[in-house]
Amino acid sequence: MTPEQAETVGLQALAHVAAQDDLLGAFLAASGADIAEMRARASDPAFLGAVLDFLLQEDQRVLDFAAAIGVAPTQPALARARLPGGQVWHWT
Repeated sequence: MTPEQAETVGLQALAHVAAQDDLLGAFLAASGADIAEMRARASDPAFLGAVLDFLLQEDQRVLDFAAAIGVAPTQPALARARLPGGQVWHWT
């Protein structure tokens, strides 16, 4: 997955979260962001990574999102890995 494709998945995740009141409220509470910040940072790859992090916290969120956009449930994690802060750190 290219960084551009990962950003597209991140934007889709942002739209998915924003379209569901329960997810939106939970994301805003968890992130400390507000609606204005969400709009302002919609093109920020690091913010999109945070949105994917939020979805990846619960399996059902991932499954619902993947079904909504018609991709395999592995795609959100693959996208997250390509955005800033999503690299797997090897400490050994």
